[in-house]
Amino acid sequence: MDHPNPTVGTTTAPLDLQDHLARLEAAGLLTRITRPIDKDSELHPLARWQFQGGLSEEQRTGFLFTDVRGAKGESYDIPVAVNVLAANPAIYAIGLGIDESQIGEVWTRAMSNPITPILVTDAPCQEVVLMGEDLTRPGGGLATLPIPISTPGFDSAPYLTATLVTTKDPENGIRNMGTYRAALKAQDRMGVRMASRLGGAGGYQHWLKYKARGEKMPVAIVVGCAPAVLFCGPQKLEIDQDELAVAGGLIGCAIRTVRCKTVDLEVPADAEIVIEGLIDTDMLEPEGPFGESHGHVALEDYNMSMQVTAITRKAKPVFVSIVSQVTPSESSVLKRVAYEPLYLEHLQKALNIKGIRGVVMHEALTNLRPVIFLQFDRSAPSTEIWRGMQGAATLQAQCGKIIIAVSDDIDARNADAVFWSLAYRASMIDDLHVVPHRAPSHGPKSGKRAQDGTLMIDATLKHDMPPLALPAEEFMVRAKGIWEELQLPRLTPQPPWHGRSLGDWSDVWQKFADDAVAGDWRVTGADTFARRHVANVKPETPVRDVEGKGK
Repeated sequence: MDHPNPTVGTTTAPLDLQDHLARLEAAGLLTRITRPIDKDSELHPLARWQFQGGLSEEQRTGFLFTDVRGAKGESYDIPVAVNVLAANPAIYAIGLGIDESQIGEVWTRAMSNPITPILVTDAPCQEVVLMGEDLTRPGGGLATLPIPISTPGFDSAPYLTATLVTTKDPENGIRNMGTYRAALKAQDRMGVRMASRLGGAGGYQHWLKYKARGEKMPVAIVVGCAPAVLFCGPQKLEIDQDELAVAGGLIGCAIRTVRCKTVDLEVPADAEIVIEGLIDTDMLEPEGPFGESHGHVALEDYNMSMQVTAITRKAKPVFVSIVSQVTPSESSVLKRVAYEPLYLEHLQKALNIKGIRGVVMHEALTNLRPVIFLQFDRSAPSTEIWRGMQGAATLQAQCGKIIIAVSDDIDARNADAVFWSLAYRASMIDDLHVVPHRAPSHGPKSGKRAQDGTLMIDATLKHDMPPLALPAEEFMVRAKGIWEELQLPRLTPQPPWHGRSLGDWSDVWQKFADDAVAGDWRVTGADTFARRHVANVKPETPVRDVEGKGK
C-alpha cells in the first residue's frame, strides 16, 4: 500500500547520510578538507593514511572533501565523504544512534525483529532526475558524479564502493541489497562485480534466475543513505531476508522507500544518489583490475555489464566512498564490529558452547574472514573448545579457514600474544586438527587450488603455568605516572603490559618477590641457603620435585 505521508516512528539514529555527518562533526569525528583534492590520485591515498600511518583506532575520523577535482581539471559541486561509516567503532555506533557496547545486541534484535519498510511517493532522492540524453551528453550521466579511484596506480577506473546494489528475485519478488563494487565504463555503463563463490552475493543468485528466463536484470545502486541501511549491505544475512526490514529493526522504525523511475524496484527514499539500470544476462564484460579487501589487486575477470537508465539524486547530495583494500580499513571495521558479536551470539546461544568468552576476527592484512580467534575461560572442557572451533569454522562459508582457541588471559587482538600462546600452550601433535574439503574463499585467483581446508588449533591453557614475566600491575602503573610527570612521549599501552599469575605460583615465591621489592633479598638468600641439597640432583631440577611441595 502506498503511504503519501507516513509516520516512520521515533528513533535516535540518523535517517540519512547528511544527518549522520552532522552528528559526527558535533562529536569531533569529522574532518573537513577544504583545499582542492584530485579524486583520481589524491583522495583515497589521503584517507588511507589513517590506517597506514600508525594512528590508533580512536584517532581516526571521517573526512569530508568539499572541493573535489578530476584528473582533467573537472570540478564537482558534490562533496565526497570517506571514512564516515566505520573508520572506528565510535563512528559506526553514531550511525545507529547507540553506544558502542550495544552494537552486538542491536544487531541480534534487528535480525529477529525486522520492521517492514513503508512506501512514499515524494522522495528527496528524486529531486534531480537524469535520463535519456542527460546520460550521454558530454560531461553528463555518471561523469557528473565525483567517483574516486580507490587504488591509484592499480585500479582500472573510478569505482563505486559504498554501494547498496538492489535487485529482486523474479520468482518471489523478494529484494536483496548487497555491497558490490561497480566500475565506470562509460557515462551510461558500469561493470558490476557480484561474488559468485559459495556464500557470496545474493544478487548473483537473482542474476542466475533472470538468465534462465532470458531477461535482463533490473538493478538500482544506492550511493549514500542512512548508515543503518548501508550497514546491512556487507552483512551476510539469510538469502531471503530483506535488508531494509533489518535496517528498520536496527533503528527501531520503518525505513521510507520510493519506487525507482525506470526499473521495478524500491530504494531508500532519503538516499543521496540512486543509479538505475539493467544488467545483461547474455554477455559479460571484462572488469578490473581493482584493489581488493584480501590485500591483493583483483585482476581482470568477466563480470556483469550494467546499462544505466537513470540517475536520481538529492538537489545537494553528498557522495560516499569506503576505504577498502589492505586491512585494516573502513571496510574491515564495518564488518568486524557486527560480525564478532554475531559469531559470539551464535556460539553462546545457538550452539550453547560452555566457557566461550569472546570472538576476535584477525583484521590486519588478513581481512577478518580467514583467521578467527576464540577466547575461552579456564573452566571450558576440551570437548567444548573443539566444538566451538568447529562451530566458528562452519557458520559462514567464507569465514574460518584458521581457527585458534586461546584462554581469556590472552588479548586476541594482539597477534603477538596469540603467537606466544601457540608457542607455549599448543602441542602440534595433540592440539592441531586439519579438516579437508573447504571451498576456496575470498582471495587472489593467481594459482588458486580447487579446494582448501580448515586448520584448528587449541592454544588454551591445559594446566597452570608460571606468571607472565612483566612487572606487576602496581609497579607499571606507578612507572607510567612518572613517565607522564616527565612529559615523555604519549603512551598507548599494548596488552599485555603487566605481569599476572597464570596459576603456577605459590605464597612462598610471592613472599620472595615482596621481600625483593622491599630490599630484603638477604632474607630470601638465608632461606635458600638453609635449603641447599647435596649435589646428587641434576642442575635445573625443580626444587618442588625434590622437596615434594610442588603441584
